[in-house]
Amino acid sequence: MTGDAPWWRGAVVYQIYPRSFADSDGDGTGDLRGITERLPYLRDLGVDGVWISPFFTSPQADYGYDVQDYRDVDPMFGTLADADALIARAHELGLKVMVDLVLSHTSDRHPWFDASRQDRSNSLADWYVWADPRADGTAPNNWLSVFGGPAWQYDSRRDQYYLHNFLVQQPDLNLHQPAVVAALLDVAKFWLDRGVDGFRLDAIDFGVHDPELRDNPVRPPKAGTGGGMIPGTPFARQLHAYQKGLAELRPILLTPLRRLADGYGEIALLGELSGERALDNAARYTRGTDGMHMAYTFDLLACPLAADAIGDIVESLESKIEDGWPAWSFSNHDVIRAPTRFGGEAPSEALCRLLPVLLTCLRGTLCLYQGEELGLSEADIAFEDLQDPYGKTFWPRFKGRDGCRTPMPWSAGVPSAGFTVGQPWLPIPEDHARRAVDVQAAEPTSTLTTTGQFLAWRRRQPALRLGDFVRVSAPEPVLAFERRTAGQRLLCAFNLSGEAVHWPSGRTLEAADALLSDAASLGRDGAIDFPGYGVAIAAVTD
Repeated sequence: MTGDAPWWRGAVVYQIYPRSFADSDGDGTGDLRGITERLPYLRDLGVDGVWISPFFTSPQADYGYDVQDYRDVDPMFGTLADADALIARAHELGLKVMVDLVLSHTSDRHPWFDASRQDRSNSLADWYVWADPRADGTAPNNWLSVFGGPAWQYDSRRDQYYLHNFLVQQPDLNLHQPAVVAALLDVAKFWLDRGVDGFRLDAIDFGVHDPELRDNPVRPPKAGTGGGMIPGTPFARQLHAYQKGLAELRPILLTPLRRLADGYGEIALLGELSGERALDNAARYTRGTDGMHMAYTFDLLACPLAADAIGDIVESLESKIEDGWPAWSFSNHDVIRAPTRFGGEAPSEALCRLLPVLLTCLRGTLCLYQGEELGLSEADIAFEDLQDPYGKTFWPRFKGRDGCRTPMPWSAGVPSAGFTVGQPWLPIPEDHARRAVDVQAAEPTSTLTTTGQFLAWRRRQPALRLGDFVRVSAPEPVLAFERRTAGQRLLCAFNLSGEAVHWPSGRTLEAADALLSDAASLGRDGAIDFPGYGVAIAAVTD
């Protein structure tokens, strides 16, 4: 927190995928006690808080994003007491805790759905999205599931279809029913009362559907792939005009949730948005004081490593967000790890060092995914080791999300890289083990060391935490922008290629950060000489 700004503005939030962070009991799966034991590492890294992917009771059809009980911890991760201990320990270390809430759907084993599906007249009959078949018995409309096939599943008990935007085992809640919203607010209150500092709202733009169930239009040729959705899957062939991203989401859910959060102080609501209108929705849902505090989209999670591509995305949101607040990330548990996506199968160390710095120089709240500070690349998972149902459906064109979910390597030269004393739930690549925490902590120029040093330096720079963003014209492959406050003006420039580049900035500059081993050199005339994937952060004095 800087000045009077709430803690989340300009914060770096570290995403933990609990299955893969640290295993305390040797069963091969990460757990809450493992996270608690490793919190000092995150404090020392210099992040402001953690976002923990779902650890609630779940059949694990979609690895926790199919919730059976929002108010309890799945036994594979521990107990409610373990969750309380994690929150308390994080607070002792000065770290905030954000919990991943799935509010658009539940597991088909949730008691709400078990009751709802029994008949059309019970007290929870309209808690989920049910619709009659068409006259010919087919699904109510043309909506598709993200995970493949129709977004509707027939249930003989009601002689109706239910909506599932993801797996068949993930029926969608009907947020047009006020009792459902009230129940979800009670869930949020349960965790707020336990001391969490905010929520990451999973797939929140799927929360409200078109009550008329109108067909989605066909995606026009050359209209993109849907803001990060997997190219070539059926889902990407539609514009999801009626299935997601509706304006009604704000008054129906976001405003009541914001009012609840505001009653607990500086609580952060971070939304996940996807699709062709995601940047517009990020602005729409975060402006003012009765929506989410911030939202991230898949645009930076799917774009190429090019100055115009990244700069145009950031500038586009900046142009429309007004008093809203952005959030950005390059990697998470759903996409190919950034070093591989940007640098191929063998990304350079310089690129791995550049990415966390570039990310945390952007204006907004920055989400750093576990292992990103180590420069971990995407793991190549054999089909027989695959766990992700998404990957199993679209193999081999799309291999699923397991490649970014492999366990965290803590120690080199020991079994399972120190993640567990048992058999890890996903294999740990040898090149990940070679990049383990203990190895990189001892290397002064490693990605881990330079990331930690930069985050410590960044914490002291008001312009980087809260300053304005101003794009600076520069030719490819240089991405340049200024971050400005009343008392500080910083030029942030990045060579997004592996070749040396000379760029005359046209400014009077003084070096502001010499922490990077491959930092660019500044000339007296404001020219910058970058090595491959070099970074220059300089004070502008003219």
